Amino acid sequence: MNDLLTVGEIAHRSGFAPSAIRFYEKQGLITASRTGGGQRRFKRNMLRRLAFIRAARNVGLSLEEIADALRTLPDNRTPIRADWNRLSKAWRERLNDQISGLIALRDKLDSCIGCGCLSLKGCAIANPADAAGHGGTGAVYLPRTLH
Repeated sequence: MNDLLTVGEIAHRSGFAPSAIRFYEKQGLITASRTGGGQRRFKRNMLRRLAFIRAARNVGLSLEEIADALRTLPDNRTPIRADWNRLSKAWRERLNDQISGLIALRDKLDSCIGCGCLSLKGCAIANPADAAGHGGTGAVYLPRTLH
């Protein structure tokens, strides 16, 4: 088994498009070596970094936050479970906020979703005199994590 993967192989294994692989390499989130002909070759452990990137993006981390987190991982060895546990602990509060926001949204979808439109009779109760319009733009009653 070859420990070096081509762009196509790592894209297939990770589920990312080859263009995303090249983008993440350009951003410094993953690294590759080059063959004599200039083709990229990725160590197998880059699959773990790509899985981390996917999970972090699903949580809502920016590329900058992901890069900061990945910089804390060791360069001289494949990250282990303890490394990933340390990084993911910071996500717990963020995920809890997102879950709470999604539950609130789900529970209000059949009445008012906080948009301030006054189109439903219930909105006149939740948003009298269009008070939401003074609170900013967008769905001001939605939890901030869902904006």
